[in-house]
Amino acid sequence: MARSLVVALLAGLALASPSVLHEKRRHAPLGWDRVKRHAADSILPLRFGLVQSNLDKLEELLLDVSHPESPNYGNHWSAAQVAKTFAPSDDTIDVVRSWLSESGIAGHRTKLAGGKGWIEVNATVEEAERLLGTEYYVYTHSSGKEHVACDAYRLPEHVAPHIDIVTPSVHFDSPALRSRDLDPNSKAATSIGKPGYGTVFPKLAGTVHNLIDELENCNTHITPNCLRALYGIAYVPIAAHKNSYGIVEYTPQAYLPADLDLFFTNYSKNLLGTRPNTYLVDGAVLQTEVESFSYNGESDLDLEYAYALAQTTPITLYQVGDIVEGASFNNFLDAIDGSYCTFEGGDDPDQDGVYPDPYTGYDGAYEGPEDCGTAKPAYVISTSYAYDEADLSPAYEARQCAEYAKLGLMGVTVLYSSGDYGVAGNGGLCLNPDGSQTTNGTIFNPSFPGSCPYITSVGATQISPNASVFAPETATYEVIYSGGGFSNNFAIPSYQKSAVESYLKNYPPPYTSARYNTSGTSRGFPDISANGANYVVAVDGEFARVFGTSASSPVIGAMLSLVNDARLAIGKKPIGFINPTIYSSSFHGAFNDITNGTNPGCGTLGFNATKGWDPVTGLGTPKFPVFLAKYLLLP
Repeated sequence: MARSLVVALLAGLALASPSVLHEKRRHAPLGWDRVKRHAADSILPLRFGLVQSNLDKLEELLLDVSHPESPNYGNHWSAAQVAKTFAPSDDTIDVVRSWLSESGIAGHRTKLAGGKGWIEVNATVEEAERLLGTEYYVYTHSSGKEHVACDAYRLPEHVAPHIDIVTPSVHFDSPALRSRDLDPNSKAATSIGKPGYGTVFPKLAGTVHNLIDELENCNTHITPNCLRALYGIAYVPIAAHKNSYGIVEYTPQAYLPADLDLFFTNYSKNLLGTRPNTYLVDGAVLQTEVESFSYNGESDLDLEYAYALAQTTPITLYQVGDIVEGASFNNFLDAIDGSYCTFEGGDDPDQDGVYPDPYTGYDGAYEGPEDCGTAKPAYVISTSYAYDEADLSPAYEARQCAEYAKLGLMGVTVLYSSGDYGVAGNGGLCLNPDGSQTTNGTIFNPSFPGSCPYITSVGATQISPNASVFAPETATYEVIYSGGGFSNNFAIPSYQKSAVESYLKNYPPPYTSARYNTSGTSRGFPDISANGANYVVAVDGEFARVFGTSASSPVIGAMLSLVNDARLAIGKKPIGFINPTIYSSSFHGAFNDITNGTNPGCGTLGFNATKGWDPVTGLGTPKFPVFLAKYLLLP
């Protein structure tokens, strides 16, 4: 029978069975051309990504183990329990398998894989076109690579709710497609470790020639002793062997051991020679070929202050991505939670690192398998990098945000810096009505993952010039502005609703919806703050003065690690996801409320720091002794 007649008959059958459009692509991506129909007898490795269970209950489940008034507070889940709870339901598996069987795909040809996340079948192109009511074509790229895809596909109405994604289909997942290859200025997620790609990095404000470690000079030189005085940190770890603190860095960012020793020699002599337990994810390296503030400043800063404040707490450095391909937040998440590798269809090869590295032959290309569940998550994990919400798709961000909730269920505290450009995005970029980002845009540009309701977003404060270390701090206004605002993608979580409503009622911002999401129903950030100005950091053999929420996040992480130490010492569990607790009435009085300053951007003064929570400094900075005491009172 002629193929055209077969296609016509199949189309008639499709019309007889109710079906719905599942995915559609408007045009082929840049560099790809459609050249011919794919051969009918060729084999396609069809993969059906199954819809996950219980995602609608995610916040409810997380609050059950993290809200201080819950009887299950602190009863964190195992990784296996998390994977089982969110795996596709048996009903979903049965529906998809029955559909395939009724469509002529014998049961022995299907395979349930990826932690029950995928159903796999090797089908002919003819079978695939019949199943999906589509046509497959061969595309060629200007680089010479080939790819198979369709323009759209349909699924039976009763099957569609059970399938998240089908591959191959409308997606172009060949490595040649990735936007970072086609556009050198791309903000693809895998560019996160490369200087100048828009993500948050500390800001250099000059070299420090005279080391000063006196409290009267904290307004110009922040040292570990200044931070101890600011927040009342006097705790010495007593259960360090039970504890863990993680710092995440992305290749080519790397710390220099000599810098750690230079810093320790001057500020923490008891730590001289101390190094983090390094876990290399996806062929990562601690590169030393290029040494400069742009490549060493972030890692040196994070580790020096994490150690100085957390002292003997074991620190794990998660170094992520090889030198060629790079990595994204998703690649790190895959490594600490194997179930995430296949969650909702897996990572996005256009945004995330693909391993084995497709660029074989290049020096440093990692040819091993991707790390899935190979690293143990620390109790507290701090990341001093961030994107803008507009850099990534809402679906991509929602998938990742759900993973942070799953980590919270497992008792992990996840911190991200909120950004250094106030209400503007990285590099001072603001949104335009068409969604593009430019320096002359006028719409506020929220941070991500800072806007995810399941992480703790950390803003920045500073000691005012000529002010005492014991005087109230203000929002940062020299060199950087504390990132903050309201999400365009995420709804307000229940734990934050009262705080945001109070802010909007008592201190309504002087802007319309033409500037920011004024709905009052979106996630506000940051949640908490710490000093982010004038840090004295050893970098490349000398001391530099550094600004950034990049500094604030590891400092908060160190304080939370000390809280965990105290709880572990008396037989209690780590604090896990802290937001429901710190926003609760039981933590009133645990913060230094920051009421001075703004976070300018997009041609405005931004928001105001006010009494209570605000989208500049969040709830404020911790009063560590009170903060610790309140956590020790919890179960």
